[in-house]
Amino acid sequence: MTAYSAVVASTFLPLDSMLKPLLLMSLLMSPLPAVAGASLTELESRWLQAGKPVIDFARGQGLPIDIIVQPQDAPGAVPLALGFESGRCKLVLSLRGNAQAESVMQGMPAARQGAMIEAMTAHEIGHCQRYAQGDWHALPRGFVERPHAPRGQLQQQAQELRETRREEGYADLVALAWMHGRHPQQYRAVLAWMRKVRASGEGEGGSHATQAWLALAEKEGAFDEPASPFEQAQVLWRMGLSGDK
Repeated sequence: MTAYSAVVASTFLPLDSMLKPLLLMSLLMSPLPAVAGASLTELESRWLQAGKPVIDFARGQGLPIDIIVQPQDAPGAVPLALGFESGRCKLVLSLRGNAQAESVMQGMPAARQGAMIEAMTAHEIGHCQRYAQGDWHALPRGFVERPHAPRGQLQQQAQELRETRREEGYADLVALAWMHGRHPQQYRAVLAWMRKVRASGEGEGGSHATQAWLALAEKEGAFDEPASPFEQAQVLWRMGLSGDK
């Protein structure tokens, strides 16, 4: 599981029983407010402000997004993750007492850190868009899943890996399309960072092995067509699906 790509399904359910330990934040307000008697740390404010343009865009597209900041220590948690509940996307920030929140930016120039956080946020919004559209783990119209061997439990596990990998590939492309359109000068740096993260993870066939889609994003003009980041990502995603087994 990488620091910028994790879909957390059901982890935060039910939310009603967790309202006390969670801060429900509204990014529509500026400056960012403190809620429920707790205040944001400097690190939390920095991450939220860096991701705000993506959140504003996504909400403008009608995506149902709630922002949750966990004020308790969360050692070992993914710093930025997405959960789903009652038809809404829950973008969850877990930075306190979490070494991963610092290590993900280790060695990165301070001037680039905001762009990387923005790209991570766009990745999670890519997941949200797929979920909100009812397309989660679904192939585009016209694509047919080929039968895979072996059968039985191993086949089911392999299918689950493929489904997760494809969603991660789509979300990676959304993040890159966003950066290409909004921060073209940072695009190559973000792409190189994503390739490094993916290369250091699972091998070919793993749930987060999106290298085939990242290779498509290397090509000149990959995101030059005038369209939304979701539409741009869809084009390259479909191209990559044909070779994903």
